[in-house]
Amino acid sequence: MGSTALALVQLGSILFALGVLGRLAGRFGMSPIPLYLLGGLAFGQGGVIKLESATEFGHVAGEIGVVLLLLLLGLEYTAAELVTGMRRSWLAGLVDIVANATPGVLVALMLGWGLVGAVTMGGVTYISSSGIAAKVLNDLGRLGNRETPVVLSILVFEDLAMAVYLPILTTLLAGLGYLAGLRSLAVAMLAITCVLVVALRYGRYVSAIVDSADKEVFLLKLLGAALLVAGVASALHVSAAVGAFLLGIAISGSTAQSAAKLLEPLRDLFAAIFFVAFGLNTDPQAIPPVLGWAVALAVVTVLTKIGTGWWAARWQGIRRMGRARAGAALVARGEFSIVIAGLAVSMGAVDRELAALASAYVLLMAVLGPIAARVVEPAVRLVQRGTRPTPANG
Repeated sequence: MGSTALALVQLGSILFALGVLGRLAGRFGMSPIPLYLLGGLAFGQGGVIKLESATEFGHVAGEIGVVLLLLLLGLEYTAAELVTGMRRSWLAGLVDIVANATPGVLVALMLGWGLVGAVTMGGVTYISSSGIAAKVLNDLGRLGNRETPVVLSILVFEDLAMAVYLPILTTLLAGLGYLAGLRSLAVAMLAITCVLVVALRYGRYVSAIVDSADKEVFLLKLLGAALLVAGVASALHVSAAVGAFLLGIAISGSTAQSAAKLLEPLRDLFAAIFFVAFGLNTDPQAIPPVLGWAVALAVVTVLTKIGTGWWAARWQGIRRMGRARAGAALVARGEFSIVIAGLAVSMGAVDRELAALASAYVLLMAVLGPIAARVVEPAVRLVQRGTRPTPANG
């Protein structure tokens, strides 16, 4: 079989398998991310069958998947909403960083992965999966609950924190010197500030540039602009993901809504390929040595996320059940944890075992998150019944 035919067969098999796995995940009401990762592990290096011909396409498609993930995340927010969210949630956001990044940092240092590995693992354990959290809240009918704005404000803070964190990580991964690193961070912060100002005051002009009544033209403009901005940002060591996120923020109003609707199927397709590509580049034989660390991190960070949500909701005057629901909604890790680990591994600046640890950790957390959100109410009621005083006889 020719190389082109073989690549097409392998790629077609991967896409069909993704569809089957996505449907299977939907049947059980869970995120498909763990199944996509398992699929990649099964058909990558050290897996059951090695699909080499589709690897190159998977790498490029995975990069596009990251760009689309962050672009659509930016489209969800206006600059005004981000500023308001920061004002409301900055204290809870700082607590979230300290409580949830620290376990990843400590484990990386104990495993001897140094500063770069520590900063990478801190990001992996810190950020919740906004995609999984939003889906769980919608599936469980909790979007109108009093604690939901607390959850969303923390997720917004995390997304903004990523815009600062990713340029720092990229600088460390590139091995730039102190002055070059400061310059890169300054460029990133300047870009973020400029985009927020432009989005607040001139967002309608940015929207007008990419908008079009013709869907084909609109899609080409959007995707072209996203890849162009991401490429320029990457060249400046600001991170392609941050560039796409900032472009999404700058597009507002009805244009943002139309763009999100148009790009969602593409995002889901390329994001799925990204998770598979990450799995393809991770040797499943490297997972058993770090599985114990992954389980330990999962246990600790389930507790720290629940504690973060509980504290933030309590600070807003929400009762016990709402605090528990807020904490459980934040438990899941997913797409952005893999984006961080994938960035570090692709630049060859961290131990390959980090990819295995991140994969095992995300597999656990993407499954535990929705389960925690579903069982938290019965668990709290059981505890409340157990602590209620027994009436005296007679």
